Amino acid sequence: MPARNVVSSGLSNVNVRYSRLASDDDGYIDLQFKKSPPKVPYKAIALATVLFLIGSVLITIGSLLLAGYFGVTEHSDRTVPVLIIGILVFLPGFYHLRIAYYASKGYPGYSYDDIPDFDD
Repeated sequence: MPARNVVSSGLSNVNVRYSRLASDDDGYIDLQFKKSPPKVPYKAIALATVLFLIGSVLITIGSLLLAGYFGVTEHSDRTVPVLIIGILVFLPGFYHLRIAYYASKGYPGYSYDDIPDFDD
């Protein structure tokens, strides 16, 4: 192979040997297609856990209030909103915890990429 003079970073007349690529080489290497290990969104999973717990508590309290387990006679109109808020808080927490659980167990179709991450 013929030598070639290259001027780079202040060095002059550095002999660098070049070689031709094989004719069947398409310029790709296997390493660039390797999938990196998944990044676990700990903050999002912690938030989902908090939402799940708060929603569970509100659903339980709202159900007990609606069933009349607590003697609420003068403010019975406040039982349904507690139940509705509990359901609205419970659902996203349960959904994201389910995705995190299945992704941690390696089920096909579930990934930590499906959980929004808070990259602060």
